[in-house]
Amino acid sequence: MGIPQKISNTEIVERFLLHITSERRYSPLTVRNYRRDIEEFVEWGEQYSGKDNFLLQEVQTEDIREWIMYLAESRNLRPSSVNRTVASLRSMYRYLRREEIVERDLFAAISSLRTPQRLPKFVPEGDMVEVVESVLRHLQEGEWRDRRDALMVLIFYSCGIRLAELAGICDEDFENDYSTLRVRGKGDKERLVPIVPRVAVEIKRFVAKKFPPNICTGREKTLFLSKQATPISRIDVQRSVARLLRECGVKGKCSPHVLRHTFATHLLNDGADMREIQELMGHASLSSTQVYTHNNIAQLQRIYFDAHPRSRGRD
Repeated sequence: MGIPQKISNTEIVERFLLHITSERRYSPLTVRNYRRDIEEFVEWGEQYSGKDNFLLQEVQTEDIREWIMYLAESRNLRPSSVNRTVASLRSMYRYLRREEIVERDLFAAISSLRTPQRLPKFVPEGDMVEVVESVLRHLQEGEWRDRRDALMVLIFYSCGIRLAELAGICDEDFENDYSTLRVRGKGDKERLVPIVPRVAVEIKRFVAKKFPPNICTGREKTLFLSKQATPISRIDVQRSVARLLRECGVKGKCSPHVLRHTFATHLLNDGADMREIQELMGHASLSSTQVYTHNNIAQLQRIYFDAHPRSRGRD
C-alpha cells in the first residue's frame, strides 16, 4: 500500500456519512448521531490534543485512548455512552482503512468499557393479557385514533418489531392474506414475520378504514397515518403507545421497545428456540438475543425465593 493522499477532515466526514447513508442505508437519526460524535472528536482534537493540525487521517491509537479518558473523566459519561460514541469512530476508521485512506487498524488494541448489564423491561404475561383485551375493545368500539393506537400496540407485541420498522410499514408489506409481514430492518435487511390469525383479521379491518375522518381521498400507502393522512412520526408512535399502555394499567416504563422486549421474553418463557427469536427480532448477533435468558433466570429466582422454604429461613 502506498502513502495515502492527504484528505481534509470535512471531506473524510462527508464521504463516510455518504457511505452509511447510501450504501449501508442507516436511518437519518443514526447518521446524525455519527456526524455529531465524529465532529465532537475533531473539536476535541483541535482544542486538547496539542497538535497544531489535527487530521483524522493522521490520528493514532493514543489519541483514541485520550479521547475515551476525556469522555469518561472530564464529561462524566457513563460507560455505555462512551462505548456508543467510540463506536461511531470505530465504524468510520473501519471504512477509512477499507478505502485505503488510513493504513492501520487504530482500534485493534482498544476494548469497550465494561458496562453493568441492565435487564430489558417487559410487561408480565398476566398484565399483558389485560392489555390485549383492552386494545381489542378499542379496535372494535373506538374512534379512528383509538383504533390506530390499539393496532400499533397489538403489532408491537405480536410481531416484536422495532419502532422504525412499524412506522415504515406499507400496505403491500403484508403477504398471504395478512398472515405474513415483510419487515425492513436495520441496514435495509428484510425478514418475514408471521402474524397470528386474530391480529391478521384486525389488520385487514383497519386497512379498509385506515384514513382519518374528513379525508376525501387517500392514496398514502403507509399503514399508520397522522390526522393529516401523512405517515405517522416516530415520536407520535412513542407517545401514542405510552399513553395507551398507561391507560391499560401498565406500571413503569411504557414504550414500543418495552413491547418488543415483552414479545421476546414471553416467547422464551413459553419454550421458543433462541435462534428462532433471533430471526424474528432481526438481531444480527445471537448475543443480542441471549440477554432475554437473564430475564428468564431472574423470574426463576423470584419464584424460588417466594416458594422455597429455606429462602424464608425455615428448617
